[in-house]
Amino acid sequence: MEGEPVNVNEFQELARLALPKMYYDYYDGGAEDQYTLKENVESFRKIALRPRILVDVSRIDLSTIILGHRISAPIMIAPTAFHKLAHPQGEVATARAAAASNTIMVLSYMSTCTVEEVASSCNAVRFFQLYVYKRRDISAQLVHRAERNGYKAIVLTVDAPRLGRREADIKNKMIAPQLNNFEGLISTKVDHDEGSNLEAFAKGTFDASFCWRDLGWLRAITNLPILIKGVLTREDAIKAMEVGVDGIIVSNHGARQLDYTPATICVLEELLNHETYALGHVLQTSLFRHVVHAVGGKVPVLFDGGVRRGTDVFKALALGAQAVLVGRPVVYGLAAKGEYGVKRVIEMLKDELELTMTLSGCPGVKDISRSHIKTEQERLHSML
Repeated sequence: MEGEPVNVNEFQELARLALPKMYYDYYDGGAEDQYTLKENVESFRKIALRPRILVDVSRIDLSTIILGHRISAPIMIAPTAFHKLAHPQGEVATARAAAASNTIMVLSYMSTCTVEEVASSCNAVRFFQLYVYKRRDISAQLVHRAERNGYKAIVLTVDAPRLGRREADIKNKMIAPQLNNFEGLISTKVDHDEGSNLEAFAKGTFDASFCWRDLGWLRAITNLPILIKGVLTREDAIKAMEVGVDGIIVSNHGARQLDYTPATICVLEELLNHETYALGHVLQTSLFRHVVHAVGGKVPVLFDGGVRRGTDVFKALALGAQAVLVGRPVVYGLAAKGEYGVKRVIEMLKDELELTMTLSGCPGVKDISRSHIKTEQERLHSML
């Protein structure tokens, strides 16, 4: 590839050229047939934009507020593991890019830099991702360290009682690096001759018994807001509200856990068409099952999965998300060009979002509404 990337997608090829195959496959791959991995991206293309004209768009304001923190645009950095496999500076470089972009970074529980190293590297607003281990004391220690070091929220990832079947990692016999956050607490070295070392480590450490009632344990050990990441159904969104979470992240774990789950953009608003046949007539009825509507604006609904363009960000906001989180593109930018690459990824998405808002007649993020898009289901329904 000649010259500088002109869009986020082009960083992926640069990352492929820069990384050893095992590491690139780890970042790039999804679960099993990778159906959901493809759908996360492709489903955005099935949503059409409905621009409004003759609106004053001489000034565009991308800024938004998430849990009281004003950020430059509704684009955050998702928790992704092992950044030192992509670049020697690891999560420190990513955090500095987040600070320069005035956005929020969610530090992965599986970070290769410590909570303290990332905190001292810059003044970015940071959230901390949490997996719950069988040894709850280890998870509690990480939460306390995050709180002491100025992290502003806990992002509890709830869709991984075990790791999904990631066949590229199995073929490559992916080896988990030593994680400095756990030094003196637990080792990531696992005696496992077949398949992915990472999968074996997770199976031995993740607490598969963790359930809704255990949210009380987490509430008892921290004063930080708790967001729950991995919600894919209206039923679980309602349950999350009942237990009192402070935010919901609609996510299928980057399609790395359970294959054949819906693309996350389809979960924000699911429209199921039911046909009733009576007297030779087809009566069309619609049943709306909205994660966004289930939450009812009481807490932020964030979104990740498949975001590659500013138009994708716009579509997610139109469907009710307050912000999107970006994972793979950030890692690809990091692998290709370090801290600068991460900043360019965020800048590109922001620039594209600003242009989309301008051409759609939306001077501010709050002006983006459901009326600015049309889903494939709606187009098909209008043809009946």
